[in-house]
Amino acid sequence: MQQAMLTNKDEKVLKALERTRQLDIPDEKTMPVLMKLLEEAGGNWSYIKLDNYTALVDAIYSVEDENKQSEGSSNGSSIQVVQKQPQLSNGDRKRKYKSRIADITKGSESVKIPLVDDVGSEAVPKFTYIPHNIVYQSAYLHVSLARISDEDCCANCKGNCLSADFPCTCARETSGEYAYTKEGLLKEKFLDTCLKMKKEPDSFPKVYCKDCPLERDHDKGTYGKCDGHLIRKFIKECWRKCGCDMQCGNRVVQRGIRCQLQVYFTQEGKGWGLRTLQDLPKGTFICEYIGEILTNTELYDRNVRSSSERHTYPVTLDADWGSEKDLKDEEALCLDATICGNVARFINHRCEDANMIDIPIEIETPDRHYYHIAFFTLRDVKAMDELTWDYMIDFNDKSHPVKAFRCCCGSESCRDRKIKGSQGKSIERRKIVSAKKQQGEKECLR
Repeated sequence: MQQAMLTNKDEKVLKALERTRQLDIPDEKTMPVLMKLLEEAGGNWSYIKLDNYTALVDAIYSVEDENKQSEGSSNGSSIQVVQKQPQLSNGDRKRKYKSRIADITKGSESVKIPLVDDVGSEAVPKFTYIPHNIVYQSAYLHVSLARISDEDCCANCKGNCLSADFPCTCARETSGEYAYTKEGLLKEKFLDTCLKMKKEPDSFPKVYCKDCPLERDHDKGTYGKCDGHLIRKFIKECWRKCGCDMQCGNRVVQRGIRCQLQVYFTQEGKGWGLRTLQDLPKGTFICEYIGEILTNTELYDRNVRSSSERHTYPVTLDADWGSEKDLKDEEALCLDATICGNVARFINHRCEDANMIDIPIEIETPDRHYYHIAFFTLRDVKAMDELTWDYMIDFNDKSHPVKAFRCCCGSESCRDRKIKGSQGKSIERRKIVSAKKQQGEKECLR
């Protein structure tokens, strides 16, 4: 955004200046900071206006502090210049606004995603940002055009498949109808069915493994009884062998993040979280869950080696496990965003009334040993609202080998009401020591 685009004649700018003038802050100090904040927020004023322009005011005072510290250093002084934080009308000390990272994606996404912290009590998380899943070591992932048959692609399509008179071959996974609307949203009927499967898994068909990797006792080398794997609804997107172009309406997830998002430090005891900087309609694609592709055994070994470190819950890609007579370890895949991941690792858990849902997506592989996990909004979401996801964790399952975290989601329907007031974070916890998980995809991030 060019500074010339911001003038004190603009109505939005005038309202911001009115606030800073009340604090005797000159316009020449406000305007450059306002321009920088708008650039970080992707031009979205909702964040600037939040809490009576608190972020703007705090940013201005932070810049003043930095300038004074810089002047002290240049004069050869070893004394750190500390400015008292100004008081609000009620006597409370103002918070320091801190923009830690302008773009955590380092330019790897089509949009910038800033990380901010106006609490200042947590170090910036250490991880490597990756925009696509990567194989850690032994996971079997065979991506080949030769494996995609004519029945698995729409080679004769052109332009946008959604504009054709009839759905193409790629719509077969969604009963011959596209899952997306022409506006790029997930259709309400498909979304509602996926939510029902999440809420009532026992009402839908399952497949069962002969030797389930999730029931394996790694110490004894034995397997327990498989609890079953839900046959989930998939979206099949067009891909390389299809005749349509990249702007085809059936290529939503593979085009990547398009929303204006922000990683921020929450004040409800949940640690880092993810929020939107723009209003989002129901069915909007937010992002993929991105991480390292591990085998179930590799995940177990990683957890054992790093049992005392912070960990992000893994996603188990178990949709096809029960269809295999003899499932090899390299085919039992998981996603782990602890070391390498994308913005989805910051999504917090919320019981029952989360505003997002995870949907499995088939893109480059015709089988389901490997697939993508994408997040879509379950309802309209307002700018500055936190984006959350229900992991479907049973907090009362005492027999489960992985101790559930203490939930701080704040939902009226929280399933962990008995242990409220914990200092635990909703999705970040200590390293688990077993690769086993509950029925369904029990995913936790950070």
